[in-house]
Amino acid sequence: MYACTKFVTVPALVWRSPRVLCQPLSASLLSIPSAQMEQVHPSARRTIVTSVARRDIDTAAKFIGAGAATVGVAGSGAGIGTVFGSLIIGYARNPSLKQQLFSYAILGFALSEAMGLFCLMVAFLILFAM
Repeated sequence: MYACTKFVTVPALVWRSPRVLCQPLSASLLSIPSAQMEQVHPSARRTIVTSVARRDIDTAAKFIGAGAATVGVAGSGAGIGTVFGSLIIGYARNPSLKQQLFSYAILGFALSEAMGLFCLMVAFLILFAM
């Protein structure tokens, strides 16, 4: 509590109290005339242009995001391989269920391929829509 009263009783804050009440405490302390840095002539200031660097960072982020989104396509390929590998094993164990196993395999192939296409679609959205 005592530390707070030391900040409030600073003379520069007391005589500028209406403006101080509208600002955060740190901004009020930094705007004390004795704490301000010396003014630099406007023509001596340098302007920082960051548009090229920002565009490069945005482009790099797009490529990284698109690359991360295409990892799901590899998972889709692994899923399709697993589905048809299981179809062959199931057919070898019970050849009489060939038609039912094949319909289940086509369903598994379609679902796995759809997930791969969704990943590819997200990658293209990241690259070209943003």
